[in-house]
Amino acid sequence: MTRNDSGVIAVLDEVTALVPVLRESGIEGEERRWIPDENIELLEKAGVFRLAVPRRFGGLGVPVADQAAVLNEIARADSATGWVSMIWVSSSWVPSLFPEQAQEEVYAAGAVRVSTGFTPSGTLTAGIADAETADTEAADSGSGSGSGSGTPSDYTLDGSWKWISGSRGADWAVLAALLTGPDGTPVPYAALVPFSALSVADDWYSSAGAGTGSSTVTATGVTVPAHRVLPLADVLAGGDYAFVPYFMAQGAAAYIGMAKGAYERFLERLPGRGITYTSWTDQSQSPLTQIQVAVAANKIEAADALQERWLRRLQEHADAGTQPDLAERAAARGRAAYAVQLAKEAVDELFEAAGASVILRDEPLQRFHRDIRGLSLHALFTFTTNQEVHGRAILGLAPDTPFL
Repeated sequence: MTRNDSGVIAVLDEVTALVPVLRESGIEGEERRWIPDENIELLEKAGVFRLAVPRRFGGLGVPVADQAAVLNEIARADSATGWVSMIWVSSSWVPSLFPEQAQEEVYAAGAVRVSTGFTPSGTLTAGIADAETADTEAADSGSGSGSGSGTPSDYTLDGSWKWISGSRGADWAVLAALLTGPDGTPVPYAALVPFSALSVADDWYSSAGAGTGSSTVTATGVTVPAHRVLPLADVLAGGDYAFVPYFMAQGAAAYIGMAKGAYERFLERLPGRGITYTSWTDQSQSPLTQIQVAVAANKIEAADALQERWLRRLQEHADAGTQPDLAERAAARGRAAYAVQLAKEAVDELFEAAGASVILRDEPLQRFHRDIRGLSLHALFTFTTNQEVHGRAILGLAPDTPFL
């Protein structure tokens, strides 16, 4: 897509210039189990964490394709930094769905880093007096939904959320929790909470995505004002963009960026390499290597082409003030996951062709390989699950998931 916004062009140029620095930091990120602070500072200065912030708060508010382009470039440099940036940027748009007061609180600085946990493993409790008021209002209105539909002044949040990527450097969290109504039915809600009110466990030890700092986050009796609580269904419904297709698009950008980084690194280390125990003194002359690199290149190109199609469609809806229908939402999940699968297969191809020295820890190619394989197990990006969702829509069946 053509980019003519000087703001995003400047961010993209700055991030491209940072690629060597970010790539060099990969092994440090793995060793400390968290991306270097310098990476965050450099990306902050480049304007990355203003990309999805509304312009009226001093953000860039750029189209989704432009956000994806920047995230793609960061992931091309370093997979962990790219993944964390993707989480923060895609999640920093979520507070724009909350009431104005919440937006003013979150976007006060013009740039913000937001992490999310959408598995409702916490609980929300309305204040006693407020809950009684809410129940009375619900009874009077005949809604029967109790404290879930009243207007309490605050809630109390308790619970723990695992796998919160970027938790060691985020400003705010959006956490899913269950709020039980008077009829005993738990309803999932989203609570917007500053990280200063949460505890972050030092429990992130992994073989893939080691630098993402995806630790467990815990809330213990945290007060959350009503303007920072929304039904999870409202969040998933989205605003300018449909949230799940938007997040899938951003995520796919990171995976494709990792594949591009692996491809680039493979070509960098190829000159002068032979194939041990064969007559090939120049690997690039081997037909097998030629086939492997072409297959990888074309899978990455195909993933890019798939992504451009759904990014364009998302933006068309946003510009028109419309929302994609269920079939389009399901297709976005299916195509994003297919693009991720293509990117993963491309990296597998390059890894197999790279020779035994690729397994050394200071070699970025092995990190791209481990990270893209491990991170592709993320439940929302799993290939088979998303093809099932897409296939059901194609066949005229209900999607069987609220995450659309």
